[in-house]
Amino acid sequence: MPEGHSVHRIARQFARNFVGRPVRASSPQGRFADGAAQLDGCTPTTVRAVGKQMFMEFDGDLWLRVHLGLYGAWDFAGEILVDPTIASANGRMGQTNQRGTDLAAPGDAPIFDDAGENSLASIGAPRRTRVHVRMSEQTKGLDEADGLEAPDSEWPPPVVGQVRLRLMTAVTCADLRGPTACVVETPEQVAAVIARLGPDPLVGDPRENEERFVQAVRRRNVAIGQLLMDQSVVSGIGNVYRAEMLFRANLDPHTPGRAIPEEIVRGLWRDWVELIRIGVETGQMMTMDGLEGDEWRKAMAHRDDRHWVYHRAGLPCRVCGTEIVLEEMQARKLYWCPQCQR
Repeated sequence: MPEGHSVHRIARQFARNFVGRPVRASSPQGRFADGAAQLDGCTPTTVRAVGKQMFMEFDGDLWLRVHLGLYGAWDFAGEILVDPTIASANGRMGQTNQRGTDLAAPGDAPIFDDAGENSLASIGAPRRTRVHVRMSEQTKGLDEADGLEAPDSEWPPPVVGQVRLRLMTAVTCADLRGPTACVVETPEQVAAVIARLGPDPLVGDPRENEERFVQAVRRRNVAIGQLLMDQSVVSGIGNVYRAEMLFRANLDPHTPGRAIPEEIVRGLWRDWVELIRIGVETGQMMTMDGLEGDEWRKAMAHRDDRHWVYHRAGLPCRVCGTEIVLEEMQARKLYWCPQCQR
């Protein structure tokens, strides 16, 4: 399932390429035909992510709410900003991008977006699909070898697979497949959904968010490994970030929230603030500190080189050498070190 950094990156892509531009909306699959008809011809005015959900406002007091869930993903085509992460995913955004990103070698020119910022602030994802991308000036260095098709590719791109929703401007197309939720809602309905979500480090007042998190954890006699995955406690954390945050805090996943000292709970929150910032900037869940140069590029390209415990069941802990344990907690895989996390 996509974790919070991916959804924030998707929201940024929509903000860059769709906000302020009238869209044609359709549901090739047919399952969202009524909703698409409501959005057709409207103009997106703002877009934001809260945790694992994206909210796009259209003129006429209409909102599109999308939760990708386990299988959802967006495929972008047309004139889009392309960075190494989005190129390695061949245009598909969502989920965790565990496949990795091959970064430029030292001395190679970075790719910048139209605001002059390094476009690693765009998005990435793990799966490949047939996507037609008409490359802009920022992407002339990429060609078929990068998995992207030439500028004279067919437009609009043909529908491939079960597309729940297609949004198109004159030059950019976004296809949504397999979401858990794709609904048109009123402002009141959107506000109610957001009110049920826990704090997101990238949304709202930082101090208020921290206090909400601390109080939500310390009043519950529930294992911290469960609380971090509860989207009403904190927004955006999934399997990867949970395992890595608990290791970085030396916390046993089974410790009840109310038994954890306040300073450690605050440390968890502040670590989440930093990790999601890195995730949004790089498109990868980079959870190991102090990597530079070749080590950083290697970690960006390969999951095995950027995590402390996640997906390392049976391997020795990078710190103490103890075998990493894999167990199930509420039907989700949990990786942890029984020696370091005490």
